[in-house]
Amino acid sequence: MNWTRVALGGAVAGVVTWISDFVLHGQVMAATYKRLPQVYTQEAGNPMHFLLVAVTICFMSALLFARTRSHWGAGPKGGLTFGFFLGLVVFFQRFYDPLVIDGYPYYLAWCQGGIAMIDCLLAGAVIGAIVKE
Repeated sequence: MNWTRVALGGAVAGVVTWISDFVLHGQVMAATYKRLPQVYTQEAGNPMHFLLVAVTICFMSALLFARTRSHWGAGPKGGLTFGFFLGLVVFFQRFYDPLVIDGYPYYLAWCQGGIAMIDCLLAGAVIGAIVKE
């Protein structure tokens, strides 16, 4: 396993998903979040914390991809396959929120699950392109 490629793949995928989340959560879904003050009442967070979390998650994803590399295929296409299955896990995890947060609408779980799937597909494609055998 090439640790340099894993670290680079995780870092680049982290930045890509961070930008994707800014666009999808910060722009596309912003009006929806503002209409739900019963769910979203916290103060705005530091964007650099979000970047750190995105890079950390993507590094761990790149590590998992590298350890299971032979099962996914070569290049970005193999990364997309990996990202799809990772995205399924995260997508269905989003349905935990309506069960434990009072007033959390189910349609929002679908929206956030879709955003998570997009992020995982993007991350997988980037990781697949960078992390070679």
